[in-house]
Amino acid sequence: MSMSDGDLAAHLADQAGKILLQVRASGMFEGKSLGKAGDQTANQFLVHALRQQRAEDGLLSEEEKDNADRLEKERVWIVDPVDGTREYGEERTDWAVHVGMAVNGAPDLGAVALPGLDVVLRSDQPGEIPAAPEKLRMVVSRTRPAKEATGVCEAIGGELVPMGSAGAKAMAILRGEADIYLHSGGQYEWDSMAPAAVALGWGLHASRIDGSPLVYNQQDVYMPDLLICRKEHADMVLEKVRAFL
Repeated sequence: MSMSDGDLAAHLADQAGKILLQVRASGMFEGKSLGKAGDQTANQFLVHALRQQRAEDGLLSEEEKDNADRLEKERVWIVDPVDGTREYGEERTDWAVHVGMAVNGAPDLGAVALPGLDVVLRSDQPGEIPAAPEKLRMVVSRTRPAKEATGVCEAIGGELVPMGSAGAKAMAILRGEADIYLHSGGQYEWDSMAPAAVALGWGLHASRIDGSPLVYNQQDVYMPDLLICRKEHADMVLEKVRAFL
């Protein structure tokens, strides 16, 4: 009997994460070469598995040559074999594996593995999100925090929390480690699709920073901005960010 889409996404994200940990533990690579080896190995596994298990669906991967056939498909898997290659190469824990599916462009289903923490979060198995503290915490890039995010954080009297990958940042809200993920520095569909699907599945708000919906499986896969937060904070953050647009 074949797996459900949710089980398949979670299983593939988990297994790709385990493969990445093995590549890192082999001691054969370090730094950028470790990131490259991990990306290629995990991508090969994910792409082969999805083509075998869901041959009729479209596929978009950061590490695979794009195939325009996906634009004709209703269901398209969008994967990022290592989100946060730099953090993976530095042996940190704030990196992720993204396996998600867009249906008619909407972020319908996703799984995000945080292999360094041995955690997989799924859109179809929501848990309870811890309550927000009085001083809201905003996750931002460790190396390049965007001026929109830092400006909004200051405007709401929040606290900046530097973190690595997009998936790790989004999942930090589900895990009760942060409250707002506002990104405006440029991303691609694979950076946000699975995290957005998981966030929506858990009852969070996920949109572009102008409040418009996230739409995937586009010809141009560039997706420059993203807001993920609790629903009760969305209007406030969207209002504050308008001052920077």
